[in-house]
Amino acid sequence: MFSTKRTRPAAARASRFLALALCAHLYLSPAGAAAPSATYADPANPALKKGAMVLAPKRAALVVIDPQNDFMDPKGRAWPVVGEAVTEQKLIPHLHQLFAAAKASGMVVAISPHHYYHWDHQWKVQGPLEVFQHDIGIFDRKGPYTLEGFEGSGADFLPEFKQYILDGQTIIASPHKLYGPQVNDLSFQLRKQHVDQVIIVGMLSNMCVESHVRDFLEQGFEVAVVRDAIAAPKLPEGDGNLSALINFRYMANGLWTTDETVKMMKR
Repeated sequence: MFSTKRTRPAAARASRFLALALCAHLYLSPAGAAAPSATYADPANPALKKGAMVLAPKRAALVVIDPQNDFMDPKGRAWPVVGEAVTEQKLIPHLHQLFAAAKASGMVVAISPHHYYHWDHQWKVQGPLEVFQHDIGIFDRKGPYTLEGFEGSGADFLPEFKQYILDGQTIIASPHKLYGPQVNDLSFQLRKQHVDQVIIVGMLSNMCVESHVRDFLEQGFEVAVVRDAIAAPKLPEGDGNLSALINFRYMANGLWTTDETVKMMKR
């Protein structure tokens, strides 16, 4: 599997990272805590009507955010804080289902990846998650015009998904740098395919996924989120999945399960 070698002094950083992961586990996994299905269940008496989006595969795209080793492989650098959610959500098998169904239906499939180059580590303005990501060296690449060291690295795509991503048909957008697609070419590529509906899956639920949702909505796309095909960190600051689901109930045109989405793709 990919190397975990870091380019900065490793001992203090690894110690702090493991302490953060342990703290998150103790904070969010107390004895008697509610099961994830109960935690993420919709309210019994909602005040808002659910989105009425009807999938039209010929003008829709499956958008997969950050299907990369550092998030989705147990040896990935972010696994200590995202692994619990990835496992609970059954993210990997759900993404398999969605990739396969989208390909079978002839839908556009697009990837919005996250890559960092050495100059990105010199940013003078950073938020907390940016500091964290740069500190552990997540999604690092040698540069945009070389694949040296990329194959099998944390920035590479999860091997199980390469059959779909590298089939010569999938759109691989330029990388997003923070959370949303504003600085990559994803929206441009989708418009060029006459896409005006997007189904969004991937990571992180409350950061990149939510930022993509908000930007697509502002651009006039019809947006659905697959609620059990997203995952996020669980930290003392809060459960990212729960935070995202609350906002998606307010905003998304559709909030579906994997099984519901696959059935719609087949129709």
